[in-house]
Amino acid sequence: MTGTPYLSLAEIEALAVTAHAGQTDKAGRPYAEHLRAVADGVRARGGSDAQVAAAWLHDSVEDDALSEAWLAQAALPAETKAMVRALTKRPGEGIEGYTRRILATPGALLVKESDLAHNADPARLAVLDAPTRDRLTAKYAEVRALLGLAEPPAATR
Repeated sequence: MTGTPYLSLAEIEALAVTAHAGQTDKAGRPYAEHLRAVADGVRARGGSDAQVAAAWLHDSVEDDALSEAWLAQAALPAETKAMVRALTKRPGEGIEGYTRRILATPGALLVKESDLAHNADPARLAVLDAPTRDRLTAKYAEVRALLGLAEPPAATR
């Protein structure tokens, strides 16, 4: 994305880290660690710069770290904005509609695959209480199934 009027990946990373400052994941870890893991996972899966940018921003609107108005005006490629919108679960939205939107948006599936892989990492889940761990494990498996993604081997999650 260099040489364009768009934000660089370094700028997007800094923006996402700042926007989520003070937020933690379900295990109490800084939320930026999750964003970094998803972006790294997208890179490792051969994702484009637009997908890496979407990985950094994938929860920003859903978590109210950044607004939809900000996203609409942001110096980002249209494909990145489309992926972020596709990955943003809407209030009251069912999982089927959410996953259909991801599947219909070019590039979004790879970002969601990386997100799910990090969310379902056994080391991350191990620190949660059993009911939360079981609920999330079932939720992630359902989303993977609706997206047509096979369960990764435990050693690679």
